[in-house]
Amino acid sequence: MTNLVRSKAVLSMATLCLTIFTTAAFAGSENRHETVGHMTANAAGVSWQVGPDNDAVTLTITGPNNFLYTHEFPNAHAVNVKSRDLGANPADGQYMYEMRVTPRISGSVKAQLAAARAANDDAAAAQIMAANGITSTLVQSGTFSILNGSFVSSDAVEPGANTAGTKSATSATKRDTTDDGTASAQLHNAPVKALDVVTADDEIIQGSLCVGLDCVNNESFGFDTIRLKENNDRIKFDDTSTSTGFPNHDWQLTANDSASGGANKFSIEDITAATVPVTVTGSAPTNSMFIDSTGRVGFRTSTPVLDLHVATSNTPAMRLEQNNSGGFTAQTWDVAGNEANFFVRDVTGGSRLPFRIRPGAPTSSIDIAASGKVGIGTASPASNLHVFGASNTDVFVGVGEDPAGTTGTQSALTIGYGGASLGRGVGFLNVRPDSTATAPNPSLRFLTVNVLRMIIDNAGNVGFGGITSVSNPIQHANGAFLSAGGTWTNASSRDLKQDISDVTNDEAMQALKALQPVHFAYKVDPKEKHVGFIAEDVPAIVATQDRKSLSPMDVVAVLTKVVQEQQSTIDELKTRIDQLEAKKQ
Repeated sequence: MTNLVRSKAVLSMATLCLTIFTTAAFAGSENRHETVGHMTANAAGVSWQVGPDNDAVTLTITGPNNFLYTHEFPNAHAVNVKSRDLGANPADGQYMYEMRVTPRISGSVKAQLAAARAANDDAAAAQIMAANGITSTLVQSGTFSILNGSFVSSDAVEPGANTAGTKSATSATKRDTTDDGTASAQLHNAPVKALDVVTADDEIIQGSLCVGLDCVNNESFGFDTIRLKENNDRIKFDDTSTSTGFPNHDWQLTANDSASGGANKFSIEDITAATVPVTVTGSAPTNSMFIDSTGRVGFRTSTPVLDLHVATSNTPAMRLEQNNSGGFTAQTWDVAGNEANFFVRDVTGGSRLPFRIRPGAPTSSIDIAASGKVGIGTASPASNLHVFGASNTDVFVGVGEDPAGTTGTQSALTIGYGGASLGRGVGFLNVRPDSTATAPNPSLRFLTVNVLRMIIDNAGNVGFGGITSVSNPIQHANGAFLSAGGTWTNASSRDLKQDISDVTNDEAMQALKALQPVHFAYKVDPKEKHVGFIAEDVPAIVATQDRKSLSPMDVVAVLTKVVQEQQSTIDELKTRIDQLEAKKQ
């Protein structure tokens, strides 16, 4: 009696499932996912006939032994991959592919998107994309296989697994027992015409249930309660809602592709939208994704300790890939960490590592306060950039120099300022922490617009005007300097001057008469009394252009000319006196 109940239940459920699965259960029924192009594989290669018009189609293939192949096909109508494209000896196994379409986007739209990105206006970018129909990415993914160095044909037909068995007597077709299984394949891949069994009440099966063309009498269930058994196993959820406002998407659980060379995988498919939002491929390792009872998610670990926990034996990482299907320039970044460093990799820019943190870095190695101030070695930055160290050796700043400091390459820290007085990005400090070097290294250098303006060497000497080797406490590139004894020496070489002409006696005398010496005190030091001139009141010949300062040498030059003229007069008078004295004798 039990077998009779089980047989009736199996027949009822099989008929119901076969009615639901009519389309999804057979090879070729899954072409609804070929949104970009139909795939055809033969021994020599694999190809896709691309339907949508495009600027390009980017094909990415991954496979055994961390294999990766990426190629962009411009204006693609067909995408072809031969065995040689995958290397000299492509490994046997299953290969996953993804084709991503770059739509045709006009230059003006790309310019609008670039402007929105430059302005950090994501809302404007979204509006531009929506207005031009580029809100969604057209992408197709799937698999193909290589066996003994050749591609597995996509047209192969799978023979039945139970060629010796027979289908229920209610079926109009019986299995053939031929060795090649051709009739069995026909049974699997032809519409099943089963007699309908309708039960207008609840049905209870106190045992296990097997559904599928390969179920047999006296099926050994083990601990299975429900078993789907044939070469195309699917469970479809067909929502018949038609009233406005009620959800009506159809969903399907799919085990493995039906076509030859297809994927070993388990998927959740959105039948209505023709998308596959979730897929797990065959042989995925244990705990590829694990959600614990608190909602924490582990990748390759069953014991996540934070909301998201990634565990692997070599450099756990995350890739952030912006493709060009949205109108923006493609850019890929990796964020990863290992025993050597935590880093951000610019994959598109040649896999450079612009940002790295070494294990053991102290707390607040870099600390950005709520005000935007940046601290290096301090959690309380007092200025826009605050560098703090426990000793003078802790505040050396270097970029591009080896730790020993023996390469002779001077390291640098750039400090930018956007004000009108200094221009953009003009501050530049150059520090070489090599205490064994001779002057002017190690030195502190100040540059504006990449031009050296001031240098302080290890002896404390200060140089201006681009000089690189300073031999006096204060020294200018034009030759002026302050000696160690406190004497200021102006630069006065003819090589440094132009528009040279003599000062006339009248100019010098008029300037001397116009000079008005005064007593004064500087406002910053009112107690200290001085004697001198007022820049705004001196004659033009000794005045600076802004009339805010004076050059002592200008006044000395005027006095020299006057003294010379007076000495000439004295000499003439002395000559006349001598002549008169001679006549008296």
